[in-house]
Amino acid sequence: MGLSERQQRIYEFITKFSRDKGRPPTIREIGGHVGISSTSVVNYNLNILVREGLIQREKEVSRGLRVVGAQARSLTGELANLVQIPLLGKIAAGHPIPVPEAGLAPYDGETLSLTRDLIQEHEGLFALQVKGNSMIDALINDGDIVVMKKQETALNGEMVAVWLKDEKETTLKRIYREKNRIRLQPMNPTMKPFFADPRNVEVQGKVILVVRQLQKTPA
Repeated sequence: MGLSERQQRIYEFITKFSRDKGRPPTIREIGGHVGISSTSVVNYNLNILVREGLIQREKEVSRGLRVVGAQARSLTGELANLVQIPLLGKIAAGHPIPVPEAGLAPYDGETLSLTRDLIQEHEGLFALQVKGNSMIDALINDGDIVVMKKQETALNGEMVAVWLKDEKETTLKRIYREKNRIRLQPMNPTMKPFFADPRNVEVQGKVILVVRQLQKTPA
């Protein structure tokens, strides 16, 4: 039995989503892509894909789909070349903005998929979406994503995410240690540096890669 046009679209979406995101889509994500509002209708079509030997399912698991067969072998090879980096939220590249008590809060499990040839280090990485324009001279614009290496120290001039303890705020700047203070320097000639007591500043990570966002999405 062949697949209907809708079932073919569902199968192609599962394969592409798994390749791009490094994980399978949910039932609702599948329905949203093909224009099906009923989860039972999505399930009906998924059961046909299972019967045709194209996917396997664990129905009790939210993302319990797995592509099998020739496509799965190709997909496995592509996924092996991907690094999944947790996207933890937004960071200010302007005036510091408040974030939850823990510092950098989880961002609903979203991840950023990058090929291994783009990054030399694969451990202790996280990503943040930039909010603001204070780093434009460093070629970091509002909406871009910065990949960070988690670390608690930084050299003068390095671009870092810092947590301001008293203000409970986080920001992205170049860091400089000057006598009894720390200068957090924006890379925008229209903005002034921010000065802080060293005891109030906690380095959380260093920028190692910038991912340009060509199409801005609404906040």
